[in-house]
Amino acid sequence: MLTAALDAIDSGSLNARIEFVFVNRERGQHTGTDRYMDLVEQRGIPLVNLSSQRFRSDNGRAPWSELRGKFDEAVMELLKPYSVDVSVTAGYMLIAPILCLHYIMVNLHPALPGGPIGMIDQVIWELIRNRADESGVMIHVVTEALDLGPVVAYCRFPLSGPGYEGAWSEIDGHTNEELRADPGEDLGLFQAIRTSGVERERPLLVATLAAIGDGRIDLNAAGSADALDLTDEIEPGLARS
Repeated sequence: MLTAALDAIDSGSLNARIEFVFVNRERGQHTGTDRYMDLVEQRGIPLVNLSSQRFRSDNGRAPWSELRGKFDEAVMELLKPYSVDVSVTAGYMLIAPILCLHYIMVNLHPALPGGPIGMIDQVIWELIRNRADESGVMIHVVTEALDLGPVVAYCRFPLSGPGYEGAWSEIDGHTNEELRADPGEDLGLFQAIRTSGVERERPLLVATLAAIGDGRIDLNAAGSADALDLTDEIEPGLARS
């Protein structure tokens, strides 16, 4: 997602500047995160780190529910030098009860407004359980309520057509419990839904940030205005790719 935003900024299609990147890991904790931090530094973007894992260890391994507020306050202290209009959480798996009160933060969720909540695997299994005929991806404001903040933008896609040939018929006569046990996430339908959603995440984020920048989305009015349906803006780009 960072690369997609940087590419859009470089091309001039996104009028924005990235002030900093915050990571709740330090080097050596995860090879993928290390590569991500390499990218941030190579692009000359200020990198701010505070390991949530180390923070918990330094606080006697108290339950994270007791440490969330303290961690957020420590993060805010590190972010004092920076001023931003909006922050994007990507791969940030912590509830941020203090941060979300002091910063306007948006998060991507792999479902339509009003759709399933939870991790992507939970969302997909719920779609399969309900025999849903469409799904989508949404961008919402981060609040203390997981995945339930005001939605500002979304896109939708059908769970049929190219990529779904025969996928639904494969599950006929099987319960969700049976399918989750075998073949699990290797199920063709599961993979088709995942692919449809993931390929729209980056373009939706970039289109949403662009809409915020040009005033079509007012984050201060989130919840009182209708969410922006960006399906028609991002689908042509997917067809070209």
